[in-house]
Amino acid sequence: MSRIRISAGGVTAEAELNDSPTAQAIWEALPITARGNRWGEEIYFRIPVRQQLADDARADVSVGELGYWPPGNAFCIFFGRTPASVGDEPRAASPVNPIGRVLGDATLFKQVGDGEVVTLTRV
Repeated sequence: MSRIRISAGGVTAEAELNDSPTAQAIWEALPITARGNRWGEEIYFRIPVRQQLADDARADVSVGELGYWPPGNAFCIFFGRTPASVGDEPRAASPVNPIGRVLGDATLFKQVGDGEVVTLTRV
């Protein structure tokens, strides 16, 4: 597992990427800086990685999970309810490739506003 640092607004957290081909492609593309978008309690942003939908892709995710959304070439950070949520857990707009998870309290990302700069770096 590879560790990354996510910095957005005034929030910084470390995360672990899993061993999937999508996570490996993201690791190879680091560092990445982009302007984040909020969708409920999810931050997503376009990254310079192109991957197909993985066999283990799913829309139901957990707080702290990281995903890659193939239709938008987007990195997603889930930290609470989204407009697609049915209960209290996050739900992606459509299936995402699971790529890792935030270490520690992912709900800190609730402090990050729409349009904030997000930077992903290797640890």
